[in-house]
Amino acid sequence: MSRSALPPTVRAPRMLRLILPLVGTVALSTACTAAEEGSDATPSSASTTSAPASPTDPPSGSASAPTTIPTSAFVELPSELRKSPRRSTPVAEALPKLCGNEFGTGGRQVTASAAMTVTYKKAGEPDSNTPQGMIHQTIFTFAGDGATDYLRRLSDAVKACPSFDQGDDPVTVESRAVPGVGDEALLVTRAWAATNLNGERTGGEGSSQIAVARVDGVVTVFDDQGWEGSSGNPAILDQTMRKGVRTIDAWQR
Repeated sequence: MSRSALPPTVRAPRMLRLILPLVGTVALSTACTAAEEGSDATPSSASTTSAPASPTDPPSGSASAPTTIPTSAFVELPSELRKSPRRSTPVAEALPKLCGNEFGTGGRQVTASAAMTVTYKKAGEPDSNTPQGMIHQTIFTFAGDGATDYLRRLSDAVKACPSFDQGDDPVTVESRAVPGVGDEALLVTRAWAATNLNGERTGGEGSSQIAVARVDGVVTVFDDQGWEGSSGNPAILDQTMRKGVRTIDAWQR
């Protein structure tokens, strides 16, 4: 027998000792790959003070971006304008819609979202009178450059929607930047032919506005809706937007 030759009973255990570590290495590598793919497929959801915006992708967390939004981050109207206290509202219901889902495109960089609604009245009117309108406020917090990207996408989407149909009536859409409010702000105006309670056109025009402002990595959306389809109040919306920006800035500090 040659010195290099070994009996079969000796060669088999040695070959197994060589093969088994390799099998273990392959199995461990496969398990790591599967774990990595699973973490990408199911990102963790952010905690919010109300229902997250259903049109957005699941949020991805960030160490520096807030994952909760307190009630104190939302604006409160002055007592002379407040018809009823703020109330929590699902984000998907609070966000306005024009031609499509322009305001619900936060994407994976959203770390938290929440919304509240306040009903307002004309200053000096008794509480027993019919409200003048209501304002839905939505707040998004973003990781990285998500807030800036959201404003850019939103501005482009609004410009691509010069009009849309609301029932049988066309609604025109115009937008413009609002200087001096937060880091950047956008005002969107919706206008339509006014009608009376019977649905007959009066020859006038109804309108309402949407204001969007960014404060660092936070974006807030105000949707002003007149009561029962009437016009909103641009002065109250402007006042609310500016106060809302100051409130968010104080929260961020």
